[in-house]
Amino acid sequence: MAILEVNNVKKVYTTRFGGNQVQALSDVTFSVEKGEYVAIMGESGSGKTTLLNILAALDKATAGQVLLNGKNLSAIRERELSAFRRQNLGFVFQDFNLLDTFSLQDNIFLPLVLAGKGYNEMRTRLMPIAGKLGINEILGKYPYEVSGGQKQRAAVARALITNPQIILADEPTGALDSKAAESLLSMFQGINQEGQTILMVTHSIKAASCAKRVLFIKDGQVFHQIYKGSSSDEEMYQKISDTLTVITTGGGKHE
Repeated sequence: MAILEVNNVKKVYTTRFGGNQVQALSDVTFSVEKGEYVAIMGESGSGKTTLLNILAALDKATAGQVLLNGKNLSAIRERELSAFRRQNLGFVFQDFNLLDTFSLQDNIFLPLVLAGKGYNEMRTRLMPIAGKLGINEILGKYPYEVSGGQKQRAAVARALITNPQIILADEPTGALDSKAAESLLSMFQGINQEGQTILMVTHSIKAASCAKRVLFIKDGQVFHQIYKGSSSDEEMYQKISDTLTVITTGGGKHE
């Protein structure tokens, strides 16, 4: 069953000076099944960040529609959007987006505090997640007291604690060293195996090779996709690398 449906999405920006129009997305159509782990790749300027912002209900498509569990995101009223995002979406960002004045635990609790949950419920939700992510011992520390990998684990915990329909990850390994990145990707695979749907935008072939499917965006539309199937991470890495070579050398659109 498709949890996310993206139908003929277009996005046109009008520049502030001169009124020139820039088409960031020309015609994007794809769906994500419940429990899938999908990576989106493409060159800088291909439209993948614009697409992620639309999927996150942070921006609206010029045309087309995005459905999350059958609900049209563009039909949600502006004043209800924050609650909708909090209840349905989990976010993991490249720069962690943690508040330095809050402990890691309070950062993780934040979406539940905003949703009006009580401390006991928040603590009950946190404990199994913190155990799984290996951050039990550092919950009382502040972001500036821990490593980048530990910050990102806290950010993942914050994304998971609301039991989201889908996790949207934007370059989640971008600010991590290779060891922390590998640990995070292994964590994502484990979370996905437990049924969590993940959609990740990344430049990293290594990160994308851990996903079950990779969508390639070029010139504002889906250019090609690869299913992992029974391929190993290493075999997937090679397939992705070959496809990116075709894209960057101007090869024709794959079907």
